[in-house]
Amino acid sequence: MILTVDIGNTNIVIGGVEGEDIVFEARIRTDATKTSDEYCMDLKLLLDVQGVDPKTIEGSILASVVPQVLNSFHTAIMKLTGKTSLVVGPGLKTGLNIKIENPAQTGADLVVGSVAALREHKPPMIIVDMGTATTMVVLDQSGALIGGAISPGVKISMDALTERTALLPGLQLDQPKRAIGKNTIDCMRSGIMMGAACMLDGMVERMEAELGCKTTVVATGGIARFVIPMCKTPIVYDKDLIIKGLAALYRDNRRP
Repeated sequence: MILTVDIGNTNIVIGGVEGEDIVFEARIRTDATKTSDEYCMDLKLLLDVQGVDPKTIEGSILASVVPQVLNSFHTAIMKLTGKTSLVVGPGLKTGLNIKIENPAQTGADLVVGSVAALREHKPPMIIVDMGTATTMVVLDQSGALIGGAISPGVKISMDALTERTALLPGLQLDQPKRAIGKNTIDCMRSGIMMGAACMLDGMVERMEAELGCKTTVVATGGIARFVIPMCKTPIVYDKDLIIKGLAALYRDNRRP
């Protein structure tokens, strides 16, 4: 089994992969104050719950948008398994052609998602990842990453609205029944959830206009499954996109 680790701003998503099969997926909270020993204990407990012996871990691969956590988690895996992890970044073979002004600024998660999507779909593509931020990556007809867009995630928008407006209550991210809300909760739910869906529809339309062609739109991320049903744009949802991409990169780069 190999471990795939996607370190995001809010959660660390850990996958266990055997061959082409995803055996388990689990999340722990991202905490920049934790030491490698604390993350080692978190990981050991997680594997115990999944019934996985650390000795059976063949190797691991990490992608991170939180540098200070990357080092701690990398060390934690070494302490638990005795093996060094691959890290998505400079020096790792991805096969992805990145055509932006500064390719080094491309987030590891965006690279991984693009690699996974290209293995299952034909470009041109737009890849949407709805997490702490909502990211959109554009791949042209040749499969090259040519740019994208970043906007505040749905939960960030919800938290900002409820924390900064004393009279507005908190709410759950349920799908609204209609665009025109009849009470405060329904109005907020409509604005946040349907607003996110309309943003995706509008951005896809504008991106396709700039490309001059239609695209395949692939989405991942925990929030995406709630928003996609409200979109008019046909969108393929793949909750395991990042795990698949990390596993593919591990296989392409593993040491003999």
